[in-house]
Amino acid sequence: MEQFESFRAEMDASNAVREQLRSAVSELDNATRLMNAALLPIHHSSSGDSIKKAKSYLPEIRKAYMELTAIIKARPEEYYKYHDYWRNQTQVVVSLLAFSHWLETGDLLSHADAQELLELKKEDFFLDLDDYLVGLCNMSSELPRYVVNQVVAGAYDCPERVSLFLSDLYSAFRLLNLRNDHLRKRFDGTK
Repeated sequence: MEQFESFRAEMDASNAVREQLRSAVSELDNATRLMNAALLPIHHSSSGDSIKKAKSYLPEIRKAYMELTAIIKARPEEYYKYHDYWRNQTQVVVSLLAFSHWLETGDLLSHADAQELLELKKEDFFLDLDDYLVGLCNMSSELPRYVVNQVVAGAYDCPERVSLFLSDLYSAFRLLNLRNDHLRKRFDGTK
């Protein structure tokens, strides 16, 4: 019976952590949706206003990650136990940041730069490599839509720029030994 009392205490503590995580992830999800909505007009105009507005949501996203950091920092050995709570939102955030970065520079957003933009410190709460890579796959899926809209708007050099970028990204992914998992399936979908 004592054993089950200790199980109950562990489960109660875990449920309390889960509730805290749900609250922080809800804030992250809301800020991510707003950032995504702010970036959508870029498909219809080449104005930098959409990028600027999208980036204005970064402080809210950072705040949500700070809350997640505070929760996980107390139990770093359980990072992957709770990782599924913020995994999808993180992949979307990386995708949005990478797309914005490409629109501004024409270059790939590095893992280190993404972590820096989100103000994540590796020793406290880090950007999981798989989340970063899936975010890049998601971003690369957005580029063909962008190209079509840009060509319709008269930006005839856009397909070549995107093609070169995606070829380089594809080549970089080919360097990785991807197992038959979620990341491999996402990468295969970008070919």
